[in-house]
Amino acid sequence: MAEENLARKRKGETKKPPAGENKDEKKQERPRPFQGRFNPKASDRYGVVSHKNVAKFVMGVGVVVFILYSNYRRDNVHSMARVNEVLDKKRHAQMQCAPSYKKEIQDLEPVCLPAKCGRFIIDELVTVAEAHKLVDLAKKGLSKGGGNGGASILDLHSGALSHGDQFINLYKTHPDLFSKRDFEIYRAVKDKVKAEVAEHFNLDNSKLYLSHPTFFSELTAVPASTVHDEYWHPHIDKETYPSFHYTSLLYLADYKKDFTGGRFIFIDEHQRANRTVEPKEGRVSAFTSGIENKHYVEPVTGGTRYALTMGFTCDKSKAIKDPGL
Repeated sequence: MAEENLARKRKGETKKPPAGENKDEKKQERPRPFQGRFNPKASDRYGVVSHKNVAKFVMGVGVVVFILYSNYRRDNVHSMARVNEVLDKKRHAQMQCAPSYKKEIQDLEPVCLPAKCGRFIIDELVTVAEAHKLVDLAKKGLSKGGGNGGASILDLHSGALSHGDQFINLYKTHPDLFSKRDFEIYRAVKDKVKAEVAEHFNLDNSKLYLSHPTFFSELTAVPASTVHDEYWHPHIDKETYPSFHYTSLLYLADYKKDFTGGRFIFIDEHQRANRTVEPKEGRVSAFTSGIENKHYVEPVTGGTRYALTMGFTCDKSKAIKDPGL
């Protein structure tokens, strides 16, 4: 028997321990999840600063950064004109023109070149009565169509009208919709705005021409149906509408009263600031159409926003005739 036990030892065999002892050893040897230094609770026993306090500190820093960033964004949004203001004087800003913009106009018509680029806002150029008549005209035309998305347009010059996801020619479907008086009001307001643009930028008014596209817009909170309904993207008018050298907007509805959202935002990247214009019926905003006046319109969140966009060019070949002629 002794020789048999000795042989077993040589082969590495050992006597099996009792059942209870074997289970206890297995329990002691079984590794635990996140054991040791990777376990916050375990490591807190030996660390100088607990994980719990570190987590609180990180969260606190995150909150402070968020508040500072929010205040930065808020502090860098400036209003050029609020809806509850009546501007008795024109508000304006000047900036340098892009070299490519200046060269294009210089080659076309030097007397159409501004000394400096910029923007202005004026309230008393177009009367409330004139604005009322224009919005009635726009509604009359837009009622014969309407886009599937939240943006519809009416071009009084070509007759183009949003209809579903396409455009129709309003003058073909409703040739007698507008009266001679409608066109006279439109031309009178257009001439006022054109003259003010020429005066402000010191241009020869006779060398400034209305250009395509010039249109009424109707914006609502209805979701976009096509990419053409996504009017809220930042853009530069000279890139979107190559014939434009000067852009003007005549607002035909009041912010907060007739619609929510829909403010006009100038993006002044060199100053890290945005400047807002709150639409008001009869208010005119005009600006040079180059990179210095990058902008967008906030999505309309309720109601209906009406406006008339008029583009002016120094290129006589891009001029369009007044409607109704």
